[in-house]
Amino acid sequence: MKHKPVIVLMPGLGDGLEKMAGIQKTLSEKNRVCSYDRLGEGASDQPDGPQTFAGSGKILTGVIDRVAGHRPVVLAGHSLGGMIAARYAPGHRDRVKGVVLMDATSPTSVADVTNAIPESATGPAAELRAQTLQVDRGDNPEKLLITDGKVRSAGDIPVAVIQHGKKYLAAFPSTDPAWRKTGPRVSANGSRSPTTAS
Repeated sequence: MKHKPVIVLMPGLGDGLEKMAGIQKTLSEKNRVCSYDRLGEGASDQPDGPQTFAGSGKILTGVIDRVAGHRPVVLAGHSLGGMIAARYAPGHRDRVKGVVLMDATSPTSVADVTNAIPESATGPAAELRAQTLQVDRGDNPEKLLITDGKVRSAGDIPVAVIQHGKKYLAAFPSTDPAWRKTGPRVSANGSRSPTTAS
């Protein structure tokens, strides 16, 4: 284990590190594994104000420095943790030697919702649109401003994408039945395809 990368588990929004406990226990049989609560989650401090992806990246760097020292890491992120890992890895190729995206949030999640559910929507679709945009604007436990962004190439860092098979945005209530035939299906890597992300 001395020379193997440290695996850093990154839970999704609203999930504390306990959500990763089962995975951590299994992986820790043969690896050094760390999971942590981002600001506003689990036992971590509450953020003083709005958080950004850059700020989350600085905290992640501190976590990596503390748990891995000079060893490389593999980032394994679920949902929002996957989006953070995907945005972090390209700028830290010296430390990150692998990325695992588990039902990662789409890098265009804001546009996906606003394009899929028009402002004129009513009922459950309008509620879902409003709630999602409110969360994206920082009304979430982390006070994280969730913005769309291009995912840069991770170069030669291996990336594994794990998807549970439920189509992204497929189950949301639609006011327009035609949308179900033409709406976006966005994969975890941001390409538009009939795959999934969460």
